[in-house]
Amino acid sequence: MAESREWLVQWLRDAHAMEEQAETMLSGQLSRIESYPELSERVRSHLEETKEQARRLKTCLDGLDEGSSMLKDAGGKLTATAQSISGVFAGDEVMKGSLASYTFEHMEIASYTILIAAANAAGEAEIARVCEQNLREEEAMAEWLKSNLPQVTQKFLTRADADSDKAKR
Repeated sequence: MAESREWLVQWLRDAHAMEEQAETMLSGQLSRIESYPELSERVRSHLEETKEQARRLKTCLDGLDEGSSMLKDAGGKLTATAQSISGVFAGDEVMKGSLASYTFEHMEIASYTILIAAANAAGEAEIARVCEQNLREEEAMAEWLKSNLPQVTQKFLTRADADSDKAKR
């Protein structure tokens, strides 16, 4: 059981770092998609959810008398910053960002699915509940992206035909 708890703690730290990375990634994306108001509003809303998810995970770790990993958190933020900077040079930045966001949501969904199973195995019902709440929010964001990517794509293509510089953002 002790080893199961250690894995749970490690995976909670990984998830916290993942949410820190998501926060940095979403903030960077949000600052550059002003021409896509629906996408911008949903990203803004999910950014607030993401901050709350990180807070919830930190509370879980504190409840286990553990802390988040500063090294993992910093690494996640550094990776997100690099991704964000690289998007500035893409002619289809909004599309690259949407693709990255949709992919990232599914990584988060898998992470929370694993955490729920691990928390249940460790008898940590409150951690499982928190991870289920985070999972529902990630699934909702992934579904929103899936449903809205065709419209974002069409808007991008229409704008690209008219003015490629404005299309990417």
